[in-house]
Formats: sequence, structure tokens, C-alpha cells
Amino acid sequence: MKRRSLWFAIPMLCCVLALPVAGIAQEGDAAAASVKKYSGNSPAVDWAATSTLDLEAAVKIALVGNPGLEAAAARVQQAKAQVDQARSTYFPWLDANASGARVDLSENTYQENLAMARFFNPTASIQNPEDYYNANLTVSWTLFDGFERKFSNASARYGEQSSAAALKDARRLLISAVALSYFSAQLALENIAIAKADEAFNQRQLADAEARQRVGTGALSDVLNFQVRKNQAKTTRINQEYQYEIALYGLAALLGLPDSRLPNHVQLARLSPETAVELSSPAVDDLIATAMDHRPDIQQAQWGIKQTDAQVNIARSGNYPTVVLAGSLEGERAEDPGFGQDDFGNRVQVGLSYNLFAGGYTQARVREARQRKVELEKRLDELILSATSEIRSSVALVATAQTQVALQRENVDLVQRTRDLVEKEYNAGQGSLVRLNEAQKDLTTAQSNLALALVGLRQAWVELETRTGNILATYATPDAP
Repeated sequence: MKRRSLWFAIPMLCCVLALPVAGIAQEGDAAAASVKKYSGNSPAVDWAATSTLDLEAAVKIALVGNPGLEAAAARVQQAKAQVDQARSTYFPWLDANASGARVDLSENTYQENLAMARFFNPTASIQNPEDYYNANLTVSWTLFDGFERKFSNASARYGEQSSAAALKDARRLLISAVALSYFSAQLALENIAIAKADEAFNQRQLADAEARQRVGTGALSDVLNFQVRKNQAKTTRINQEYQYEIALYGLAALLGLPDSRLPNHVQLARLSPETAVELSSPAVDDLIATAMDHRPDIQQAQWGIKQTDAQVNIARSGNYPTVVLAGSLEGERAEDPGFGQDDFGNRVQVGLSYNLFAGGYTQARVREARQRKVELEKRLDELILSATSEIRSSVALVATAQTQVALQRENVDLVQRTRDLVEKEYNAGQGSLVRLNEAQKDLTTAQSNLALALVGLRQAWVELETRTGNILATYATPDAP
């Protein structure tokens, strides 16, 4: 009956031991679900119903499907698991062990043991070989470890915050890359439209020149001139279409789309005129203050310093003793593994360990951690100086780009009027062909310069918002894990 009651308790023990394993599995499922939230499996846009992709939609798709961002999200989950690992040290540990051995004594050892047994009982015998079985259940609980657990938990929490900041920084840089790539593609798209307009203008002039030649009032040189100009515009259009296609491949890669390709029916939005906000003057001092509070890479560095400070205290824990409470249920049996209650004993103990000398190991660990903290503090100072300089440079670039846009837009209006007047004069027989060619060339150049200035202005704003960290608030982003 005693043996039966013990075997009945073993399934219950297995259930107790299975609970932590089940908990770990649930935590793993939760972490996987959290990372899946950032995976590209959930489409951020209905491609079948989308013909024009704007920048906001492109950013949303990238934040869902970019593999690099998914990797950063996985690192956050790793940091969360490390927090759970550090927290587990506050709980007791329960270990179950079992072993079985078949012992075959040497002939000399057998004879010695047999002689000793027969010294007390002449009829005694010793079984050889013989099976031995051991089983034990041990509980250990660390009561004090010099505050190592406390600061290990703090270090893990700071590491989690640092990983979360790193994820935000990855989002910041990804949004910036998507925006810059999108504007570059828009520039190529605008140059395609300019080249098409130039091609259409020369085609119209070519048709008029051919008509005049047929009635004897026009020269063949005019026909050939407009044919050449038309071909040049077509060549420019083909080159810009190539640039646009290449830009789309780069943009699609940032969005995490399969084969780095947008659907064939999807086009980008055309370049819109500048807005009053884009022409406003940024307040450099306010932007620098905002960057100090909101830039994720600065926050990551600050959390890293706090984590290193906790590691200094972890190193100091070696100066304190460790106290462990342990209890065990131990059983040993020969011949068969049919353990009964009489085969088991128990033990409860409190152990204290205190290192008296380790060759300066603990002090060296403390010094190492302190110097690591100094290193991170200096890197943070360097990062702040660099961020301040970059923001001031970006503000200056925005101001320059604003001036360029105003000048180029005015220039386009003037050149457009000039071209129209020269065209009328040429059609009326009062203007030269050379002057018309120059006027048309000046117009396409001015239009291209305006598109370049407008894209430059928007890229300058993206760069400024990236360097201040405001780009995370400018575009809609999913919540951080």
C-alpha cells in the first residue's frame, strides 16, 4: 500500500512540473503574436482597389511589411523574455532527478565485501551484479544574493526600454527612407510629364512646319529641326521612365513587397504645389529641445546608461554573502525501482556562502562596469552634439530650399510667358526658329528646376523631421509593442 500511494503521487508531481513549461509556451505564443502584428502577412492596403499610392499609404505599408522592422520588433520580444528570466530568480526552483545503475563488482571487491559480510553472518551472500535506483525531489530558494536579483531585474527592464527605443528609431529611419525614395520617384514622374509636354509641343510645331512646307511657305530645315527636337524630348522621356522604374523598385523593397515590385496598375501621386506649412520658418531652438526629448536614438542611449548603472550594482553584489534555503526528498533502492515510503528520507538546510578572496575579481568587474557607463555617457554627449549640429544644418537647408522654390516658380511663370510670345511671333512669321528653340528649351529647363527645387524642399523637411524625431508624429504609425 505504501508503494502504491507513492506511485499515485508521481502523476501529480508531473503536473506540477508541467505548469511552468505550459507558462513558458504561452509566453512564447504571446511573443510570437506580438511580433506577427508587425509582419507583412496582414496587408495594409487593398491593392485591387488602389490605383494611386500616396506617401501616407506607402509609410503605412512599410511599417507593416518591412523585414528590418520585423527584426527590430523581435528584438523587443527578446528583451521582454529577458525581463521574465530575471524575474524568475525570485521564485523557488523545483528539480526532480532519477537514476538507475547496474553495478558489477570486480572479483577482488566482491570477495572483500563477501568476507566482511560473513564476518558477522557466516551464511551471508552478496548479489553481484546488482541494480541500484535513486530518485529525489529538491526545492531551492535563494533568500539573499547581495541584491543581484534586484539590479538584474532593473537591468533587464532598462534593456527592454532600450530595445523599444531602438524599434522606434528603426521606424524613424524607415519612414525617412520611404519618404525620400517616394519623392525621388515623384521627381522622375514629374520629369516624364515635362518631357511629354515638350514632345507634344514639338510634334505640334512639326505638323505646322510640314503643312507650311506643303503649301510652299515653309522650309525643310524647320521640319527637320522640330523632328530632331521631338526625338530629343522622346529620348529624355525614355530616360526618365527608366529612372522612375528604378525608383519604384527601391521604394517597393522598402515597403517589403514581394519581388520588390509594385502592382503594375499602381502609380504614385503627382507632385503637388508647395504648402504654406512647407514655406514656414522652423524654430531651430524649439526643434533642438524637441529632439532631446523625443529622438529614439537619444532615448536608447539614455536607457543604455541606466542599464549599465544597474550592471555596476550587479558587479558589487559579489561583496555580499549568498543565503539559500533548500529541501529535498531522496530515495534509494536496490534490485527494482518499486520505491515505497520506507525508501525515502528528507533533508532541509540553510546554506550561506561568502567569498573571502578572489584575486580582486569583484573589484575588477565593478571597474569594468563603471568604465562602460562612462563610455556610454560620452557617446550620448557626442550624439547630442551631432544631433544639434544636424538640426541646425537641416534648418538652413530648408530655408535655402524655400528660397529656391519661390525663385524657380517665378522663373517658370516668366519663361512660360516668354515662350508663348515667341511662339506667336514665330507662327506669325515675325520670330526666328532659333529663338523659339531657345525659349522652349528654357521652359523645359525651368520646369525641371522647379520640380527639383520642390522635391528638394520636401526632402529637406523630411531630413529635418527625421533629425528632430518629429517624423514619427507626422505620419500615422502603429503602436510600439
